[in-house]
Amino acid sequence: MPVLTRLIPSPVVVDIRPGALDDLGGVLADERISHSGKLAVAVSNGSGARLKERLAPALPGASWYEVGGGTLDDAVRLASDIKAGHYDAVVGLGGGKIIDCAKFAAARVGLPLVAVPTNLAHDGLCSPVATLDNDAGRGSYGVPNPIAVVIDLDVIHEAPARFVRAGIGDAISNISAIADWELAHRVKGEKIDGLAAAIARQAGEAVLRHPGGIGDTEFLQVLAEALVLSGIAMSVSGDSRPSSGACHEINHAFDLLFPKRAAAHGEQCGLGAAFAMYLRGAHEESAYMAEVLRRHGLPVLPREIGFTDDEFVRAVEFAPQTRPGRYTILEHLDLTTDQIKDIYADYVKAIGS
Repeated sequence: MPVLTRLIPSPVVVDIRPGALDDLGGVLADERISHSGKLAVAVSNGSGARLKERLAPALPGASWYEVGGGTLDDAVRLASDIKAGHYDAVVGLGGGKIIDCAKFAAARVGLPLVAVPTNLAHDGLCSPVATLDNDAGRGSYGVPNPIAVVIDLDVIHEAPARFVRAGIGDAISNISAIADWELAHRVKGEKIDGLAAAIARQAGEAVLRHPGGIGDTEFLQVLAEALVLSGIAMSVSGDSRPSSGACHEINHAFDLLFPKRAAAHGEQCGLGAAFAMYLRGAHEESAYMAEVLRRHGLPVLPREIGFTDDEFVRAVEFAPQTRPGRYTILEHLDLTTDQIKDIYADYVKAIGS
């Protein structure tokens, strides 16, 4: 009988606590990450750049690269810039766009990636996926998991509240995504990875049931851990299934149909999750999810992020086209425009406008 039945791809270091950045130099000196101290540090021109002065003395062998945005071109340019540097690792320091650019660039040049997020906007900080804007809109690219994740909760407290709230919506949407996965198993025979599902579900439930808010360090600890676990769940399953169902299809529809008006990823996913739960007949769960999202200041109606009811209906109708081959409650019901309108009207009544 084998002793090791599965090796789980995961970071060798996960440090989530107040003051974690004070020990970043020690984390990076780990022989498994950097034996020479030569590091390429990708930073934004915002939160990352502000931390450079603080961190630079502890990283004397680092070269700093300012990344303009979160596009595929930015990531390719970063990879080209660091290719000739003979570095041990890439460090992504900043928001989600910088982390994704750094993940893609590190994969392109064959280096490990250390993620040091400055907000908790979504679960991409530890996922095997880099989401980048491209000429066709927005694409998802497979990359290795970060080799380390360092999250300083003191820094998170200083992040814009909207971006931290968005992470709540992304984490909670796991619950809807797992329900879609189970539906695909029952109807289509799709195989479920039970470990990945358990990790993602419990991550979402921990955030959903926690009584605290973004001003509480204890809540931020739970949220950060949930987002890391969501990324690991995707690595365990080998795709985004544990954290992406109808909720994310609706999110992607907003991005593609209204690219200049789309809200934060987690805001759209949370709204999509609450509506998807209602679609599958889990009305009490949908109402509770909407209540929690509202408590955290997240949208549960499209008008709260600048979309009309008709635009939301259009997004729901278009959503299945964003993930061909993925089976969720949207593909299962195959609703007409009028049916979506009717169910949406019932949803609004159920959660209260």
